[in-house]
Amino acid sequence: MAAAAALGREGGEDAFRRLFRFYRRRDASELRGVLDFSAPGGQVFRSHLSISSVSDQDASRAGLQPVSRWKAYGLNGYPGFIFIRNPFLPGCQRHWVKQCLKLYTQKPNVCNLDLHMAPEKTIDLWGQSKEQLRRKGSSKCEPRSLLEKLRWVTLGYHYNWDTKKYTPNHHTPFPSDLAFLSEQVAAACGFQGFQAQAGILNYYHFDSSLGIHVDESELDHSRPLLSFSFGQSSIFLLGGLKREEAPTAMFMHSGDIMVMSGFSRLLHHAVPRVLPNPEGTALPSCLDQALPSDLPAGSVIEQSSEEDWQVCAKYLQSSRINMTIRQVLAEGQNFPEESGTEIKGQAPSEDGYHQENGRAKRHRANTDS
Repeated sequence: MAAAAALGREGGEDAFRRLFRFYRRRDASELRGVLDFSAPGGQVFRSHLSISSVSDQDASRAGLQPVSRWKAYGLNGYPGFIFIRNPFLPGCQRHWVKQCLKLYTQKPNVCNLDLHMAPEKTIDLWGQSKEQLRRKGSSKCEPRSLLEKLRWVTLGYHYNWDTKKYTPNHHTPFPSDLAFLSEQVAAACGFQGFQAQAGILNYYHFDSSLGIHVDESELDHSRPLLSFSFGQSSIFLLGGLKREEAPTAMFMHSGDIMVMSGFSRLLHHAVPRVLPNPEGTALPSCLDQALPSDLPAGSVIEQSSEEDWQVCAKYLQSSRINMTIRQVLAEGQNFPEESGTEIKGQAPSEDGYHQENGRAKRHRANTDS
């Protein structure tokens, strides 16, 4: 903690970048100062939720515990930031992992592999990868499957990495199950009527990071940014309106949800490091349980085969998946006429890159909150 705080006060390079590099180091051992919401300290307080806004039935249909049982926290100095410790019902995280790997990767959704592969090569990433993943051993010399090369997928309004804009002419239907989940979480946090219009899914490995950025491309900043994490853990840095402000470091574990709203909606943030889950097992224990056979009526959660889960589990042994969901437009708002047409390409700035082993990649993710 002391070493990280001292770095944040040094002159020269901005405070956020210094701490990003500090936590990015593969041999970094100074993690005692990283907030862990499983044992919240003095900077943390319990956040009040709108329990009556989400019925227990609707929460269950989304795979969530009753809102009255959620453990939600805020942070001093970060109004509008809410951290919810794994509110998912047993087995339900598995549904979202499978969707992110098997369903949401399908066309017409867009992924980083589309930028440098022929369209017919990216139609069925799951089908092309599942056998390779199932057989995969521990050798680093084995070739990576297409799913392991995946870095991002966009849903709904597809983010243009060049212009940093959404446009009305590059839109595909948003997944109904993910929209329902997002609506319940937003309502519980006091944002009734939230519309899930765009999603960016980020796929990380132990050598991945996400650079410093602000999520400001949405035309309506009054609605929250929702972030869901599954698989291995990570360090998340939440900073200020300027990069000169030193960020607060916190752990994100499987099933955790973060909500950035109000003042915190436009703060700088980053993910410098992905870490093995703190239990020391291949997968966190919250992913051990299978779905119950008696899902509630109208549930958006689907049963999956044991074969499918084994592929997902093998992937997650060295990976983390993050879903960030946004409302792009306010009710009745339209895109400005100067939005222009969709231009495909990739020339992203350094801070938006997914990075591996310190090398910036030519595919990138936008957020990971």
